[in-house]
Amino acid sequence: MYGKDDFELRHAPHDLDRDFPASGAGRPETTPAISVSNLNKTYDSGFQALRDIDLEVHRGEIFALLGPNGAGKTTLISIICGLVNATSGRVLVEGHDNFSAYREARSRVALVPQELTTESFETVWATVSFSRGLFGKPPNPDHIEKVLRDLSLWDKRNNKIMTLSGGMKRRLLIAKALSHEPRVLFLDEPTAGVDVDLRHGMWEVVRHLRETGVTVILTTHYIEEAEEMADRVGVINKGSLVVVEEKNELMRKLGGKRLTLQLSEPLERIPEGLDGRNLDLAADGYELTYTYDSNGEGTDIAALLTELGEAGIHFTDLHTEQSSLEDIFVSLVRERQ
Repeated sequence: MYGKDDFELRHAPHDLDRDFPASGAGRPETTPAISVSNLNKTYDSGFQALRDIDLEVHRGEIFALLGPNGAGKTTLISIICGLVNATSGRVLVEGHDNFSAYREARSRVALVPQELTTESFETVWATVSFSRGLFGKPPNPDHIEKVLRDLSLWDKRNNKIMTLSGGMKRRLLIAKALSHEPRVLFLDEPTAGVDVDLRHGMWEVVRHLRETGVTVILTTHYIEEAEEMADRVGVINKGSLVVVEEKNELMRKLGGKRLTLQLSEPLERIPEGLDGRNLDLAADGYELTYTYDSNGEGTDIAALLTELGEAGIHFTDLHTEQSSLEDIFVSLVRERQ
């Protein structure tokens, strides 16, 4: 499923036949879906993949975990899902320790991997039903039918997996993950390799899952995906969480605005009197960009335009734009390189 450089299979420190508390016993609904405390992971090679991770994911939210390749996203998810051992720290899934109460914690989570690895000669119905049985759940045809209908797979229930399109196989992976009725669903690059129309369809599926009470945690390289769906965003880089914030608040705090002026004549350089105005001049001299925080001080655009006019700088057009989540992500990562 994953490269062995990133994962080490969780060996058997857990006795899966132990008796654990009944599902949800004594745990209030305010308990976070996921609680990670002081989590560290160092591999035998000495590489430290995670550094002092503290994170809480609220029940019923869509949480997007962003980061460049090798940042630690997959390792973090793998530890939470019980596939990799942490070096130190603690993980709770709806209040259940995923080490000492592995059976209870693991039954509450499901992971949809990025790779489309499925049993090609199995039927859709058979493979989803089998996945449910792996968690010791009794047969429940009604639940399997509901999952397949919700994911628009019902008409394909008797088809062999090898006959499905890439988008259908992606939905099938989600169906397999939902077969045992998890409360927390991890989606690792859920729309990788999927065309634009199917990607938007997948977004609707994820929103529907959230509406049914499932907590969704996704990693994605499509920043617009996180911007479209996530309630909160976490950015991880070099094994450390750079920021965790509500998406709208993050964009308010860090999402500066840009005023771009198309000049009537090219400039060789920004005049000395304007060098403190946070202006950038394009290489060809015809475009001047002013970056500012619309909620901060010193953003009097009218005064800036007056100063430009007094400096003999005239423009033929102007437009403004808000920084996107992608701009913020790139900025945060660059700051910590």
